[in-house]
Amino acid sequence: MSERVPAPGGLALVQDLVNTLNLESGADSLDTAEGRARFGLTGERETAAARELREALRAALLAHAGHPPHRETTPLDVLLAEAPLVVTVGTDGTTTLAPADPRPLTSRVAAAIAEALVAHTWPRLKACEAPDCHWAYYDRSPASRGRWCSMSSCGARAKMRRYRAK
Repeated sequence: MSERVPAPGGLALVQDLVNTLNLESGADSLDTAEGRARFGLTGERETAAARELREALRAALLAHAGHPPHRETTPLDVLLAEAPLVVTVGTDGTTTLAPADPRPLTSRVAAAIAEALVAHTWPRLKACEAPDCHWAYYDRSPASRGRWCSMSSCGARAKMRRYRAK
């Protein structure tokens, strides 16, 4: 997979959530109590909602990289509509968008995406092009044209496949 450099700011939460499922091995860290606790999930309904959110996020990150979704998902905007944000104004005049209720994972993800939209970093969070990977990574390339989570693994395999096909 990737060198797992975390995305900046709140996007690290989105990256972590998408990367709870390893498509190659099928391992899902949301299957463990420790994995669910990392995201504050306490019940089966919350865990099922987190999985649905994860796959909608993965579809959005694949779109950022110019790829179609890997499967049918609930549209991300539909899921985020359940997580209203409010404008908070500090005593020093600074403003931020914050979740109306910060406890649900969807609310924290919505706030992270809003923060990334303002910072213009949301489109740089992508999903790896490799069909057996789709790992979330933050594209730090100058032209924002990264295609794989890691050149040393997924990128090298793809280039080798293309070379052998010739």
